Parts: sequence; C-alpha cells; structure tokens
Amino acid sequence: MNDLYVSYIKDKLSLNKWQVENCISLLEEGATIPFISRYRKERTGALDDVQVAEVKHYYSFFTDLDKRKKTILESIYAQKKLTSNLKDEILSCVDSNKLEDLYLPFKPKRRTRASIARERGLEPLASEIFLMKLEDCRAYSRSFISEEVKDEDEVLQGARDIIAEEISEQISIREDLRNQYLKHARIVTRKSRSLGEEEASVSKFGNYFDFSGSLSTIPSHRMLAILRAEKEGHISFRIDIDESFQIRTIRSHLYKGVKATHSCREQIDTAIADSYKRLLHPSISNEVLKISKEKADKEAVRVFGENLSSLLLAPPVGQKRVLAIDPGFRTGCKVVCLDAQGELLHNDTIYPHSPVNEKIKSIKKISYMVEAYKIEVIAIGDGTASRETEHFIKKIPMPKDVSVYSVSEDGASVYSASAVAREEFPDYDVTVRGAVSIGRRIMDPLAELVKIDPKSMGVGQYQHDVDQSLLKEMLDNTVVNCVSKVGVNLNTSSRHLLSYVSGLGPSVAKKIVEYRSINGPYNTKEELLNVSRFGAKMFEQSAGFLRISGGENPLDNTAVHPERYSLVEQIAKDLNKDVKELVGEKNININLDKYVSDDIGLPTLQDIVEELSRPGLDPRKTARVMEFSPDIFTIDDLKPGMILPGIVTNITNFGAFVDVGIKQDGLIHISQMADKFISNPSEIVKLHEHIKVKVLEVDTVRKRIQLTLKGIS
Repeated sequence: MNDLYVSYIKDKLSLNKWQVENCISLLEEGATIPFISRYRKERTGALDDVQVAEVKHYYSFFTDLDKRKKTILESIYAQKKLTSNLKDEILSCVDSNKLEDLYLPFKPKRRTRASIARERGLEPLASEIFLMKLEDCRAYSRSFISEEVKDEDEVLQGARDIIAEEISEQISIREDLRNQYLKHARIVTRKSRSLGEEEASVSKFGNYFDFSGSLSTIPSHRMLAILRAEKEGHISFRIDIDESFQIRTIRSHLYKGVKATHSCREQIDTAIADSYKRLLHPSISNEVLKISKEKADKEAVRVFGENLSSLLLAPPVGQKRVLAIDPGFRTGCKVVCLDAQGELLHNDTIYPHSPVNEKIKSIKKISYMVEAYKIEVIAIGDGTASRETEHFIKKIPMPKDVSVYSVSEDGASVYSASAVAREEFPDYDVTVRGAVSIGRRIMDPLAELVKIDPKSMGVGQYQHDVDQSLLKEMLDNTVVNCVSKVGVNLNTSSRHLLSYVSGLGPSVAKKIVEYRSINGPYNTKEELLNVSRFGAKMFEQSAGFLRISGGENPLDNTAVHPERYSLVEQIAKDLNKDVKELVGEKNININLDKYVSDDIGLPTLQDIVEELSRPGLDPRKTARVMEFSPDIFTIDDLKPGMILPGIVTNITNFGAFVDVGIKQDGLIHISQMADKFISNPSEIVKLHEHIKVKVLEVDTVRKRIQLTLKGIS
C-alpha cells in the first residue's frame, strides 16, 4: 500500500507509520486479526484487536478506492481527456466524494438540458457569457438564432443550461457546499399524506410525524428510524438549509474581482439559482444523506458488535446435566434432557398451564426426569409462558443442588429450522431442536450461539437497515475474536465452533472433525498437519487458539503458540524444572530481559508467563441465577415506583432494554441511567448484567414500560 494511504490511516487512528505498515504487511501475508493482536505485538507495537480491525477496514477501503480510480482513469483516457495534472489529482485522492467530483465532468450522462443546448451549437455563447467577455449578452445571443433555437430568450436559456451544469461540476463549489451542508443542514420530516388516521395512531414512528434535527448531530438510531419510517411509507423527509447563503457561496467562487454591474451577471445569476435548485441541492443533499447514513451505520454496527460480544461471552454453567424447557400454553412445554456434553438423552411434552392444566401429570414427569437423568441444571426459555413455567417448576420438590435459570430464546427458532439443526437432529422436529438449543446455550453460550445468524439474536438496532457488508465484517470479526479469547477444545468442539477459529473456516473445520472421528482424539497440535488441506500457514494462524486437554504436551492446553514452545522449554531448563511443572506455576521468578531477541520482545514474554500461570483460563465469569420478583407476571402487575430485579437484554445508543420478568422488556432511557451526563449506555450497564430498576411509567395500551436507575440505593 502506498505512503499516501499509510499516512492517512496513521493520522486517522493516531498511530505510528511503522505500526500501520507492519500491520498491513501482516494482513497481506494472510494473518488474521486475533493472530496479529495476540502473537505479533512486537511488529505492531501491541495494537489490540479493535485497532487491527480498524487498520484492516481502511486497508480494504483503499483497495476498493484503487479499483475505482483505475476504472475512472480508463474512462477518461478513452475519451482522450486525461491530462497529467488530472491523473495526478485522481491518484492522490483519498476521499471517495472528491474522487467522484473529479470524475463528474467526464462521467457519461443521460441526455440533459445542457447536452441538448450543446447539440444546438450554444456552447460558444455559454462560454463567452460565463467568462464575462461580452459587453451586451442579448445582442451577441441573436447571432445564435436558428431553426432549432427560434428566439433570443430560447438562445439565452440554452446558454444558461450549459452554465448551470458547468457550475454544478466545479470541484471547489461542490466541496464548499458539501462542508456547509455537513455543518448546517437539517433533516425535516412530515407525516406521509397517504398514511391513514388509524395507521398513524398506532405507528411506532409517531415521533417523526413532525420532526427537525441537525444532520451533523442526529443520533444514529434516530437517523436509521427516519430512513425506515420513510421506506415503510409513514413519513416523508427533506434536507433543509439556508438557500440564500448557499447561492451567495456559489457567487463568491465565480465573481472574484468582477464588477457587480457586468452585463453578463444577470444571465449567470439566473444560471446559479437554477444550478443550485435543480442540480446542486439534490446532488449534495443525497451525498450528505449518504454520509450521515454511513456514520449512523458505523455507530449501529459498533453497538451491535459490543452487544454480540457480551452475548457470546456470557457466563456458562459448564458441563452439567441439563433439563431444558421451551415453554408454551396451548401447545405445552417441550422438555429435553441433555448429558454433560450436550447430547440429547430424552424429550417429552408437559401441559401444566391453561387450557390443558395437567399439573399433577407434569409434576410427575419433571420429577422422574430430574431423578432418572441426574439433572443438575434446569434452563427455561424466556419467551411465552416463561414466568408461569418458572413458577410451576420452583414449586416442585428438587434436590437442593439443582439450579433454575432463565435463558434467552432469541434465535432459537431460527436455529431449530436451520440446516445445522436438521443435520444434528434429523429425526426430531423443530420444537425439540429449539429446546436443545436453550439447554446447550446455558452450558456454553459461545459454542451454541455460533450456529445462529447473529442478526437473529435481538441484540442490535436496525441491523437489517445498515450496510450489510459493514455489518458482516463487524460480526465476523466479533465472533472470531470471542472464540479466540476463550479458546477451543480441539477434541470436543463442533465443526461450527471450530470454523470460527482464527485462520480456519467451515470446510477445514469439517475436515478436522472428520479426521478426529476416524483417528480418535488429537494427542498433539502437530497432528493437524495430517488433516487434508491443513497447511503450515493455517497452523500458524490457528494453533494458538486451539486446546488439547490431557495431550502429550502440556503446552497444547495453553494459549502459548507452538512457535514459542522451545522458548518455554529453555525457560524451564534455566529454572531446573520440567515444562509440566512450569505450567500452572503462579509466580515464575525469572529475568525476562535475557530472553529478548530480534523477534521476541517483552510483550510476548509477559504474555507467555501470564498464560503459564493460569493455563486454559476461561475469561468468562460463572453463570448466575436470575431471580425475578415473585409478584410480577404481566404488565398489569407493574406500578410506578416499584423497584424490581431485571436483566439487560439489549443496549442501544438511546438506552437499554431490561427484562423484569414479563413478556415486554422495559426501557431505561439514556437520560435515566445516571445523575451525570453519559454519552453511551454501555458506560453504565452491560448486556446480560443483573440490575435493579425502578418503574417510572407504564403504558398498558402501547405495551411500553419506562424504567430508571436513578434513586435506587
């Protein structure tokens, strides 16, 4: 990548030039984000995964920009209009809007008013007027009257059309106006005329029936809400700005050093007004709207990534025998029993609720399953009939060590109907598969949730409206980074989880599992090199994130990369210890400076010592049981002033949604999160955090609950 782009990235991310260059070099070599941030700290100056991802994003952007430049240069060259100065300007451009401004005069156009005027031979007149070389515009214009242009007014109109188009293509004018719009333009909305009164009364976009906000400061969720409301026909909107100021701005570019009384100015002023209204305003409005949308997309995607990370790294209960329930009323509650490895042992359906009310029979079935399958954990989906089912289960006498958890059902139905679920459970219907997913996600959320499209997990805002390529990039990075932080057991993990290991993918993950099923458990990481299509580069990128418990080499169950095993062996030798003794030792007393070399610095050495002291440590916390208020089951039970336990289910830019144990989540608006100003709800709460909230307002008609964190001791 050329120095121009490197310097831009350096300045944008406040990094050193060598950090950017080395990071890009590693990316070009095929290194992944987790590998670079974990195992190449010396080369990048210890950039973390977020910084590496940002460098990668800009690297991809400039790669695409170069492709666009090539297309533009070829187009202008074919027109025989490519000058050396223009070529240099295009090649030195780092802004996509500026690049399109440069291309605009040469871009093939549909037939325009200006092109028609040119066809009629009016370009020389337009040029003379625009350059203000004429003493009498009207007198000179009469010489251009022809069969196609029959009078003086028509001649001057054609000339003005040409001038208007040329004004709209001037780069300095477009840049100046664009900057003005980005600073001062407003987005103004109105209720759609086609929206009926009944539709309007229940519309969730009522706040935007009469709204005006600055385009430069509008929050991302509001921008995306407006765009969706307009798309669904609830509102219309326009970009509003002081027109007279913009026209004065254009004049200032064109009239430098020109007398105010020049005879051509009347024609040019008319062309300026036409150019602004007909060409510049629509064009610049679309550009700044696109810029605002991109800004909103980035923020929404960032929030989605943070929430997804919290969801994937949710505390697991570990390998325990689970009874999972997908609750329901009329169709009953689907119950499955899973062993400690998540394998399905038994399934049944109970009907403890109305309209069937088989309570006694249901109690007998649950009691039998708990005893027969030595159940340690009961997981209940948090959807319809969740609280009623939890209330029912807790009344059944249980062994004292059995814990009851409420588990998010988001995405369970998507999984149950997916090809992955059909492959895992070809002989069972979607209800059984959904219940299994609920049970497995309490055991190990990460291992189960990687099977589900992240967009189906209900942890974002307007995820279907944002740039899907940007969203996919963020989600893929997030999942891979989460998997890398936890580490993956090579001998027990599914191919779905293995496919998200740094450097691997679905096809290779499948080969790894097939090799395991034929040859038995892996004893060393080096055995991976025997797997079809598993080469040295893939081993380099993935090995540090894989674990083998009880294998030949104790280091294989740590995050120490195999390329550093010899170093650990040397450290052990210097301490007169075996490597096995070193793994798990809390305080390794050794001078690390003596092991520093050209390719191994203190950051890597410190990581190795830390990993040896706590090998295979799962960074996730231990799962906690959520105890909702025993008196709250429906929205009608809520009263302002109540203080209730709840769990954070989603975080957006405008606040956090909290489950307080009923069907509808309540909202803590960002203004109700603290007595001080906060810019981001994640400063105060985290996804799946157990908190206490106070009920502010209950709207039973619109099913809306307003909550606050203020005034809770």
